[in-house]
Amino acid sequence: MSAAKRVQQWATFARSWHIFDCKWQDPYESAHVIKKYLMGMHKPIYHPMNDCGDVVVCINSREIALRGDEWRKRAYFHHTGYPGGASWTLAWELHNKDPTMIIKKAVYRAMTGNLQRRHTMQRLFIYPGENVPEDVLQNVTNQIRQIRYVPKRLDHIPEEEVKNYPKVMEYPEDFVVK
Repeated sequence: MSAAKRVQQWATFARSWHIFDCKWQDPYESAHVIKKYLMGMHKPIYHPMNDCGDVVVCINSREIALRGDEWRKRAYFHHTGYPGGASWTLAWELHNKDPTMIIKKAVYRAMTGNLQRRHTMQRLFIYPGENVPEDVLQNVTNQIRQIRYVPKRLDHIPEEEVKNYPKVMEYPEDFVVK
């Protein structure tokens, strides 16, 4: 086996670390993308019984976006294991208590049919903001592309760039909007 093929084989079997920015992303659409990397479905050696998945680090889970009225209407089930321990929590309440829980539950739900689901979820690291420990960041080698484009806010654009932006027309100085 040539050295190039040997390195390619090592790279196939090695666990890579990926980072995913959850800012303004739908957690249920994102969960299917994250699931592919956690389970190793993007690798040529994937098999449902093979544990070849990678590690995924999710940042900015505090800034996820749910569609429509989902913040008020979606409820999450939890059971303590004791009699009468069942409870339903609305999405906004759960997000206020733990900003990482909605992403975690979405990814867990997306991995239906995975017999090693609990073991696979241990390779998912979720952080509510951009503050990630340095020892985790030094392992990251790849970035997963966001599903939706995140627009830049006007107050984050430098004033010089706004002034130099080409104008379609110049209004006269005595122009008044009614």
